[in-house]
Amino acid sequence: MDTTQLLKGVLDLAVLAVLDRSDSYGYDVVRRLREAGLDEVGDASVYGTLRRLFKAGALTSYVVPSEEGPHRKYYGLNDTGRATLARSAKTWGAFAHTMNDLLDDVEKRSR
Repeated sequence: MDTTQLLKGVLDLAVLAVLDRSDSYGYDVVRRLREAGLDEVGDASVYGTLRRLFKAGALTSYVVPSEEGPHRKYYGLNDTGRATLARSAKTWGAFAHTMNDLLDDVEKRSR
């Protein structure tokens, strides 16, 4: 199965979940997603998702000076982002439950 196609469908949810833990800048979001096991996530996809979620009103942003290079633009969840995360997490949970039930039957038959 092509995990990049699956990732496209859940990248918003994954980014919101990462930012729910703590505010972060683009590359750090990418790093945290990869550490969580989403190895195939692309930098450009995450940066585009951050910009889109910000434009949609789900994120706040602020700039933090860096002594090691250019300033970093941090993103964080606002009330709209937290509500979006809660709705999306509920939807994902129901979908994952359904898929697990379907695949459980397949696994039982293949034993």
